[in-house]
Amino acid sequence: MKIYKNLNVYEAANKRLEFIFNNFEKIYLSFSGGKDSSCMLNLTLDYMKKHKIEKKIGVLFVDLEGQYKLTIDYIQKMLTDNRDYIIPFWCCLPLNLRNAVSVFQPFWTCWDEENRDKWIREYPDFDCITERNNPFDFFKKYMEFEEFVPAFGKWFAQGKKTACLVGIRSDESLNRFRTIINEAKETYNKQRWTTRVIDNVYNCYPIYDWTTEDDWIANGKFGWKYNHLYDLMYKAGVPLSKQRICQPYGDDQRAGLNLFRIIEPETWAKVVNRVSGANFGNIYCGDKILGYRKVKLPKGHTWKSYTKLLLRTLPTEMQNHYKSKFIKFMKYWHETGCPVQDEDKDKLPPQAKLTGKISTRGAKNKETIRYSSIPDKLDGTWESKKMAPTWRRMAICILKNDQLCKTLSFTQTKEQHERMKVLLEKYKNL
Repeated sequence: MKIYKNLNVYEAANKRLEFIFNNFEKIYLSFSGGKDSSCMLNLTLDYMKKHKIEKKIGVLFVDLEGQYKLTIDYIQKMLTDNRDYIIPFWCCLPLNLRNAVSVFQPFWTCWDEENRDKWIREYPDFDCITERNNPFDFFKKYMEFEEFVPAFGKWFAQGKKTACLVGIRSDESLNRFRTIINEAKETYNKQRWTTRVIDNVYNCYPIYDWTTEDDWIANGKFGWKYNHLYDLMYKAGVPLSKQRICQPYGDDQRAGLNLFRIIEPETWAKVVNRVSGANFGNIYCGDKILGYRKVKLPKGHTWKSYTKLLLRTLPTEMQNHYKSKFIKFMKYWHETGCPVQDEDKDKLPPQAKLTGKISTRGAKNKETIRYSSIPDKLDGTWESKKMAPTWRRMAICILKNDQLCKTLSFTQTKEQHERMKVLLEKYKNL
């Protein structure tokens, strides 16, 4: 439930900054050049100037190589113009990143010297941190972005109570909203907009209650510098709610690959050459060809035969990975099944049978169904609501390069995470 106060979001954010500067010994800000982190940085700089705070804050920018030139130019200007208030950490390090546009290269490594001839761009004209000069005792080549960020926080804190300012907004996604309202998390002094990350380091979200419109109102009202890449995105027809700035090959970001071709055509060829499958992602992800109703079955195939054909095209290790998941998937539907709504009991697929047992999932008041065999496909809501196993679901899982098999309702395990790292090492020079 939302609780409204006699403060606007700008005033509330400044109150939170006051709390942060009064309660934490060290402060740094996670900066990407995007609209939210830019507002977070501008807001913090204004607060420091107004209150004549002499203590500098750290600004962490993890450069993932695959960035727009406009973004890099903007970040360089922000970090250069505000040296009196910040300690910049511009990191150009070889980190492993998700590649959601290829089944052959599930990860890629930014800034790896072994592939320097393919780099999208050279190191920036800035005193950036590279593999050769990095001061981090925790850093390991090929560590993942998700490992690096909390490790940096611990390194920066040096045992002191530290706040990391993060420009996320709860209306951006359900996951971000959960980050704020999660009652199980450990907070600082019962402030719901804080989250303990590691030891004495806390993420703080001063603008969590802002909207996209609030970002742009603040930019206009206060004359804040912002990334003009957003102007080009707007001209390209991208709605405000869909505008993102991040590495282009991730699960959510791959849909924006086409923007490189439109906005910075001189960068596009390098983006395609850098990572396996980038052009495929540009052609198909933008058209949403990988949805259930968009994928067309090749002539002469059933979904079962097509799935087996797709499996045969994969490297052995990746093929075995998918086979293992598919076997577990089919076994689950044979032996456990899922709950079914009462109104759907009279229109069950031929392969589905009521078990007479009540499901332990959800409200625990619905009868379960199991499948005696796997249908080739099912139309209507059975597939879209994931109420049935079909060969079409498995084929689409491969086509979407869904190595975690989220399409089949799987979640990533620790063992799978480690296995993916082994596969990356094996195929990095393919």
